[in-house]
Amino acid sequence: MKKSFSLTTSYWLLATFSLLIISGCATTDNSDFKSSGSVAPLKTQAILKFSDVPVPVGLKPLPLESYSFESSGVRVGVLKYIGKANPDQVITFYKDQMPMYNWYLVNIIEYGQRLLNFEREGESCIISIQPKGSTILLTVSLGPKPQTPIRKSRQTLH
Repeated sequence: MKKSFSLTTSYWLLATFSLLIISGCATTDNSDFKSSGSVAPLKTQAILKFSDVPVPVGLKPLPLESYSFESSGVRVGVLKYIGKANPDQVITFYKDQMPMYNWYLVNIIEYGQRLLNFEREGESCIISIQPKGSTILLTVSLGPKPQTPIRKSRQTLH
């Protein structure tokens, strides 16, 4: 049962992350988000759905577009927030804050939408920042880190 749940959860999570990546391929005019000098860093909200994944102050949760599940130490969730924020400041916020919660940055992908991939033992977290006019849509996707199978060496058959 445990193996089946783990595989089902992994497949479900992979499908969710794939949809996130595919849905962000549209380009958006980012002219509203150009930096105009130095700006104060963003602060963390006081109330968080996941206590170890911070969210900048000023972004409102979208509960009808979000969900989370936790059972037997496995956490899965897609949490969405909307509000006015500079995407570059949000990237800086997560680069500064996530290591404080023992997350390490794997990579950043920018193509209109920005994706930050974080990992730690057993879990993966993808932060998506998508400009929408004068606001941004922030999506936090959290789930178990896929288990990498042990590769068997290829042997040539004679």
